[in-house]
Amino acid sequence: MNELTLKWIEANQLQIRTLHPQQPSKHPGTIRIGRDPHRCDVVLSHPTVSGLHVEIFFDTTSDQFRVRSLRDSNPPRIDGQLLSSTEATLNPGSHLCLGQVELEVVSISTPTPEIPPTILLPPNPVYPIKPQTTSPQYGLQCPKCDRLTPYEQIDLGCRWCGTSLASAISVVLGDN
Repeated sequence: MNELTLKWIEANQLQIRTLHPQQPSKHPGTIRIGRDPHRCDVVLSHPTVSGLHVEIFFDTTSDQFRVRSLRDSNPPRIDGQLLSSTEATLNPGSHLCLGQVELEVVSISTPTPEIPPTILLPPNPVYPIKPQTTSPQYGLQCPKCDRLTPYEQIDLGCRWCGTSLASAISVVLGDN
């Protein structure tokens, strides 16, 4: 599961919160951060934080957590840069400043799907795998027992009944 862990100090207390895209939210698909408890999922009490300051979401196209500013007049800073009307990617160690509150991205977990191992099976003796040929193989059909024999055995006769293959019919050999 995709997760992002934030830590910050609020009222002289260390706060740690792990966020994931599927968690219940006041605005599904995003985690909103600000001072207003009616509109935000993570509520900060410092007066320099806007009522609805930023939202964090998981961008499935880039497989990254991103942050979007929801305030033009009190834009957040990410790693020292103002984030006005654009979005930014969050990385482990990123610092997100909302007013005078600084949140640090402690960790990000975006698991990659596990690829199952390839299992090689031995050839099945009942249905052996025959190599593909690019051109058809021709043989002879025995005039007595109607069984098929490769051309290489024309001088030996039918390998099943021993009949001469001199008068045999030429055929295309299929899978035996």
